[in-house]
Amino acid sequence: MKPRREIRCLFVRAVIVGGILAAAASVSAAPSAPEGVEGVDAAWAKAVKANDLEAVMACYAPDAVAWLPDMPEARGEKAIREAYRGLFSANTIQDAAWSDAHYQTVGSRSVGWGRFVLTLTPKATGKSIALPGRFVVVAEKRNGRWVYVVDHASGEPAPAAAPATPKP
Repeated sequence: MKPRREIRCLFVRAVIVGGILAAAASVSAAPSAPEGVEGVDAAWAKAVKANDLEAVMACYAPDAVAWLPDMPEARGEKAIREAYRGLFSANTIQDAAWSDAHYQTVGSRSVGWGRFVLTLTPKATGKSIALPGRFVVVAEKRNGRWVYVVDHASGEPAPAAAPATPKP
């Protein structure tokens, strides 16, 4: 009887220790990075806030297309690089933030849409400005990593003018 009781005690101890270790691991585990295009958006924001052209380019597939506010279509790595080179040469990016963002990932494709505010300081004036806009992005998982294949951002239109009131 004694060996059976010792085995039971060892089993109970192992279960308790295992539970404690599992609980500690789940508490101390760092939150996982977002998947899909949400993760690409996070990497892009970090890159533009660092004004790091190479880190921005790492967010795009070589055959991606970008429609950026007030810029012509940028199709492919060379054109997208030139668009961002122009942005960074004329401005210092201070912040990039999203609101009303929605993300959906299915298999190796991911889409996102919402609103953004890009805060930058034009080097010519030194005065910070906020550029609000809307976005739709599509990413694909290629060679084990997520990259933009479509990046469509547009400036937020000015509010509609109030209708004129008729004069009596």
